[in-house]
Amino acid sequence: MKRHGGPFVARSVAPVFPVLMLALDIDGTLVNETRQVPDRTREIVAAAVRAGVRVSLVTGRMPSSALRFAAQMRLVDPIVGYQGAVVREIRAAGDPRPGRLRYHQPVPPEGALAAVRWAHSRGLGAHLNHLERFIIQGDDPRWPEYQAFLGGLAHRVDDLFRVLERPVSKVTAVGEPPLPGLLMDEARAAVGALAQPTMSHPRFLEFVAPGVNKGRAVRWLARRQGIPLEQVMAIGDQLNDLEMVAAVGHGVAMANAPDALRARARYIAPSVLQEGAADVIEALVLARATAVARSAVSRFLSPLDPQVVAAPPG
Repeated sequence: MKRHGGPFVARSVAPVFPVLMLALDIDGTLVNETRQVPDRTREIVAAAVRAGVRVSLVTGRMPSSALRFAAQMRLVDPIVGYQGAVVREIRAAGDPRPGRLRYHQPVPPEGALAAVRWAHSRGLGAHLNHLERFIIQGDDPRWPEYQAFLGGLAHRVDDLFRVLERPVSKVTAVGEPPLPGLLMDEARAAVGALAQPTMSHPRFLEFVAPGVNKGRAVRWLARRQGIPLEQVMAIGDQLNDLEMVAAVGHGVAMANAPDALRARARYIAPSVLQEGAADVIEALVLARATAVARSAVSRFLSPLDPQVVAAPPG
């Protein structure tokens, strides 16, 4: 079976400077396997916040798992979690509790049940997320590993299927690469009408409610902030970032991203190990003059997209 390349998602808008909003994936974009935001990246993103740019983390993680990264960069704008299924406010500095829930679209019970049964039939592990709860079968031997990745406590249950009697925010099927990616098309054909699959990591095949994606969440955030999509930058590294990178004027794929994402991005950033997201933000967002940012575009333009960047408004 071929490796899944992701759905075709058309670009929505042309780029306009200055960039007024950033939508940032976390894993593989801001942080590498150390699960830490490097000093320079932290400083560059915090500088964007001080300059008045609206910055939101847009992740597959639960919002509470993203809070420590938001605090490191002094972010104040809402966090998008679970691929766009949840949007939460950030509380005042120093308050570790999840903020006010602004949006939640869970997977209905029939969709979550279908996803878990399909995952088990293909030899994949499965766990659930509902709001700020990470739920796992009590005898799953990999729970310490999942817990370490998420940075939170796992809620172990005797019968995962009893939980599925109610909606959940997300289902995750887990396997060794490249198996989850190879099964992506099959997952979409088998359960896609009930639970929509996407990839956030080579090991994770995730299922959310139909229609949920990061692109829709970023549109919601931009509209709420009164910022045109043409002046939004979104940066990501996996197939779950495809819709948001295509939705905005300044879509960025990391150099380590799959071909399907790189093909829809306007810019390519150096890899996460080189802090490529910081490079792009510094050059195209923090430039003191729009003309300076425009002159830096050629450094990052995707070779698949040698287009002229639109002139700034006014």
